[in-house]
Amino acid sequence: MEPLALYIHWPFCAAKCPYCDFNSHVRERIEQARFRAALRRELAFEAARTGRRPLVSIFFGGGTPSLMEPETAAALIEDARAAFDAAPDIEITLEANPTSVETGRLAAFREAGVNRLSLGVQSLEEAALRFLGRRHDAAQAVAALEAARALFPRLSFDLIYARPGQAEGSWRAELRRALALAADHLSLYQLTIEPGTRFATLHARGEFALPEGEEAARLYLATTEEAARFGLRPYEVSNYARPGAESRHNLQYWRYGDYLGIGPGAHQRVTRGADGALLAARRHRAPEEWAARVGRDGHAIAEETPLAPIERAREALLMGLRLAEGVDPARVEARSGGLPFAEAVDSSMLAALIEEGYLAWTDDRRLVATPEGRLRLDALLPALLR
Repeated sequence: MEPLALYIHWPFCAAKCPYCDFNSHVRERIEQARFRAALRRELAFEAARTGRRPLVSIFFGGGTPSLMEPETAAALIEDARAAFDAAPDIEITLEANPTSVETGRLAAFREAGVNRLSLGVQSLEEAALRFLGRRHDAAQAVAALEAARALFPRLSFDLIYARPGQAEGSWRAELRRALALAADHLSLYQLTIEPGTRFATLHARGEFALPEGEEAARLYLATTEEAARFGLRPYEVSNYARPGAESRHNLQYWRYGDYLGIGPGAHQRVTRGADGALLAARRHRAPEEWAARVGRDGHAIAEETPLAPIERAREALLMGLRLAEGVDPARVEARSGGLPFAEAVDSSMLAALIEEGYLAWTDDRRLVATPEGRLRLDALLPALLR
C-alpha cells in the first residue's frame, strides 16, 4: 500500500507576521485541553477509515506548534504510532520559533518523541527581523539554534531573502553565517507578496519594492552557490540539504504520495477503496468552529472529492518538477489511474521547453527542470500542463 505522511496543524501564533498567508490565528488564551482532544479525535476518525498503513513521517506545522503543550505532541505521536505502522526511522518534525520561552520547552518536545526541529529564523539581520515582524532578535535565533542542535538529531531552519534593498554581497555574508550554524538542512525562501497580507497592503501603496527579474535571479544563484560550499544541494526549489538529510515529510508531498492532514484548515490526499480513488479533502479553517465540528461529528471536513485522472497528473507534475530529481512518467501514470503521460502535458510545449533548455530528460528517462528552468518554474508549468 501507498505509505502515509501525517500533517498536524496547530493554528495559533503569538503574532501574525506581515508576509504570512497561512491559516494562523492570534489568541490571548488558547484552550489547550480542548484543541488537544479535538486533534486526537480527528486523528482517530481518519485512522478508522484509512486502516493500518505504513507511516513515514509526522509533521507538526502551523501556526506555531511550539506554542502547544508538549503533552499534546506526545499524545498525538502515541496515537499515530498505535493507529499506523510507523517506520523504524519515522521522521517527526516540529516547527518552532526562536523565542526564549519556546526554547525552554524544546527538551520537553524531544522527550515527547520529536526528532527533527524546524526553526523559523527568517533572518540573522536585526533590521530585516524588524521588517519581517519577527518577535526575536539575531542573538535569540543563534541561541535557539545552538540549543536545538544539542537536543535534536536533525535540525532545519528557514531564511527569507530577496528583501527590499538586499544586495547580493550582504545576502552571501548572512547566508554564510547561517550555513556555519546549520546542521543538515535549510529552507531558503524568496520573499513574495501574498494577497490579503499586511505586506500586500504596504506593497500596493508603494511603501517598499522587492528585487525582481535579473536581480532576484542573481540572489537565487548566489543562494545555491553558497549552500554548495557547505555541502548542501538544492534538492527542491527552496530547500537545501546534505545528502540523506532531505525532509522525508515534504518529499512525500513533492513525490505525490498519500498524506493525512488534521487540524483547522488542513488538506489531505489519500488513496481509498478498491478502485484506487484519490480523495482530496480540506477541513474547516476557523479554529473554534473546527473544534466544535469535531466535537459534534468526529471530524471537520468541509469538502472531500475524488480527483479525476487529469487532475492527479497535473498535481503530480506541479509538485514533482520542483524537485532536482524531477518526475518519473511511470509514477505520474500510476498515481493518475493509468492516464498516459502524453495526455497530461502539451507535447509541443514540452518539446519547446526542452529545446530552450528549461526542461530535460535524464538518462533514466526522468523529466527535470534545468537550473534555468527552476528560475522560471512558476511561469513554465501553466504552459506545460494540459
